[in-house]
Amino acid sequence: MDWEGYVQKFKTFGETFGSNVIVYILEFIMLAILFYFVFKVLQVNKSNAFIAVICTVVVVCGFAFSLTDNVSSSVLLLIIIMMAILIFTMYSTEIKRQMLDAKMSKTRGGRSQVDLSGINVIIEEIIKAMQNMSKNDIGALIVLSDNNLPEGIIESGTVINADITDQMIEAVFYPKAPLHDGAMVIEGDKIYAAGCFLPIAQSDNLPKEMGSRHRAALGVTAVASVTAMVVSEETGIISIVKNGVVRKKYADANDIRNALSDYYWSALTAEAKE
Repeated sequence: MDWEGYVQKFKTFGETFGSNVIVYILEFIMLAILFYFVFKVLQVNKSNAFIAVICTVVVVCGFAFSLTDNVSSSVLLLIIIMMAILIFTMYSTEIKRQMLDAKMSKTRGGRSQVDLSGINVIIEEIIKAMQNMSKNDIGALIVLSDNNLPEGIIESGTVINADITDQMIEAVFYPKAPLHDGAMVIEGDKIYAAGCFLPIAQSDNLPKEMGSRHRAALGVTAVASVTAMVVSEETGIISIVKNGVVRKKYADANDIRNALSDYYWSALTAEAKE
C-alpha cells in the first residue's frame, strides 16, 4: 500500500467511526482489561522483558495490519488473546496465588497493622531465635503471612496471638512442646498461630535431604504469597523459601534480615505509607 492509500484508509476509518463507535469502545475496553491483567501478572513475577516483547509485537503487528487491506483488525485481537492464554498458562500457579491473596485479604480484614518503630526489634528477635535453634539443631518452620493464608491452615493449628520474642519462638519449637511439629505463622508484629499444618509439595524431583518441613515450606509458598523460613532438625541449616522455590540455602543473619526486611518494610508497610 502506498502512502496515499494509507492516508485514504485513515480517512475512511474516520468517516465510519461514528457508525461503529460502540464496537470500537467495546474493543478498547476489552483490550484494556486484557492488557491490565496480563501486565499485572508479568509485573508481579518480575517479567519486564516479557512485557517489552509483548508491547513490541503489538506495535509491529498493528502497523503491519494497518498497511494491509486483506487482514482484519480482529486478527490482531486474536493474536493478543492467544498471547494472553499463553501467559496465563505459564503463570497459572501465580494467578491462583494472587486470587487467593485477594480472597484471604477480604476474609480476614486486609493487611496487618504494624508499629513501624518496633520493626527492627522484631527482626532482631526472630534472627536471634533462628540462630539459636540452628546451633542446637532444633527444627522450625516460620511463615511470614500478610493475612493471606487459607483459613484451613490457621484452623489446623492454635491461635496464640503472642508478641514476637526469641524466647517465645524457641519455646514453641522446643522438641517436647506440643506445637513444635507444625508451622508458626507470623502476621505483622504478632505470632498469630502455631502448630499449623501446611500443604506438602509432592514433586519427585526434590532432593532427598529435604524433609517434611522443607516440603511444607515449598507447598505453602506455591499457593500463597508468603515467605517461609526453615531450620533443619538434622543439620541446623537455615533455608528461605518463596514462590515455591528455595531462594536461599545456608542462610546467615544477613540473609534472614533481608527476607524479614522485605516482608516488613516492603509488604506490610505499603498501606501505612499510603
